[in-house]
Amino acid sequence: MADLPPPDPLLMLQNDIHPESTLNSLMLYDIRFENSRLGVELADVFDRDPHLPGVILTEDGTFIGMVSRRQFLEYLLLPQGLDLFLDNPLRVFFRYNPTNLLVLSAHTPILTAMQRALKRSPQFASEPIVVKIDPETYCLLDFTQLSLTAWQIRGIETQVRYERSQAQMIQSERMASLGRLVDGIAHEILDPVGFIWGNLTHICRYEQDILQLLRAYDQHLPEPPPCIVDLKADLEIDYLQADFPRAVDSVTTGAKRLRDLAMSLQNFCHVDEVYPKPADIHGALDGILLLLKSRLSSEIRIVKNYCTLPPIICYVGHLTQVFVNILITAVDSLLEEAVTHQVRQDFQDLEGKLHPNFPTIEITTAIQSQADRPLMKRKGRWVSICIADNGPGLTVDEQDKLRESFSVQRRTHKETSLSLSYQIITAKHGGDFLFTSTPGDRTEFEIILPFES
Repeated sequence: MADLPPPDPLLMLQNDIHPESTLNSLMLYDIRFENSRLGVELADVFDRDPHLPGVILTEDGTFIGMVSRRQFLEYLLLPQGLDLFLDNPLRVFFRYNPTNLLVLSAHTPILTAMQRALKRSPQFASEPIVVKIDPETYCLLDFTQLSLTAWQIRGIETQVRYERSQAQMIQSERMASLGRLVDGIAHEILDPVGFIWGNLTHICRYEQDILQLLRAYDQHLPEPPPCIVDLKADLEIDYLQADFPRAVDSVTTGAKRLRDLAMSLQNFCHVDEVYPKPADIHGALDGILLLLKSRLSSEIRIVKNYCTLPPIICYVGHLTQVFVNILITAVDSLLEEAVTHQVRQDFQDLEGKLHPNFPTIEITTAIQSQADRPLMKRKGRWVSICIADNGPGLTVDEQDKLRESFSVQRRTHKETSLSLSYQIITAKHGGDFLFTSTPGDRTEFEIILPFES
């Protein structure tokens, strides 16, 4: 018989318990009794250790079951129980004792073990659990210790969820403040850009008028005074006449790009109203692509297959966030395929044309109904927004983890950008968030939004 464990393990709950803790992190009792030993010997062991929940019962050293303290003492209180069970081998008690063993692996999570234990019939609900260490070693776990530890873990989870929700509130407020700041900066940029853009029309007209005047002077005064000839030579008037239109066009292009960028920032920082409103989906997509232009270098090609799409009723601010999350995921997967200039060269043939496998993000929009896709169980018409990339795709394990992250329980533990996108589309818009992926080939995310014509 092994030495008795220290008293009262319930006062010794580990401080390193966490939600993923398993049964082998708890105190287990390795007290083994051969079924040929007398019941009085077991009663003496229970008397010396009031915290021992039971013993492992063996026959010729092989595990056959267990004897719990509660059931052994209850049988001793039966009429003739003392005479029948104390002075006879334990095999007699084991023959009378109904077997309802719960045997779990030592690697079973504590919360899973608690759920399994609570599913037992009421008369065995508080019985010890048999823990299998290896094929030849079995121990006992006190149900009370399991219960208290499970509640301790639940408390830890509650605290973690509370702290996470507090952090999310702080982060949300911080992002809202940052959004207001960026919106203000975009507004301040748009004001001077508006002055430039508004005057560029006049500058273009003035440029044409001045150049027309110079041409008229050259036509009617073919031999100007020497001082004019010298001045034209000093000013390089021929070069000025050729370069002036190009300079105006360059300023116009820069002002337009700056205006579009500032407007995209304003749209991205848009705070949604209480109710959804009509929004330009294509404009929102183009604005995000403009903001991501620094990451969308010539190594990644963008293909747009836009249909004729009217304004769609939605929360455009939240929807924009979904587009950002998906596009960043696509860009990150493609950058591994096009990380250097040499890779970019490899995707080109001798004529300079793009190779079919050139890193590409394809955006497709369409208005569909059940007639177009009979397998869809959605009624009426809907808007489909597909964002696909020809990157390395997701492995089967990665796809399973992504689908698990869409569940409420997984989002509670760890919320990712794609799980947040799933929540925005399904809960806030009443749509569907679908994805398909082929390892080594392609990944496609599809957003389904209800369409009200």
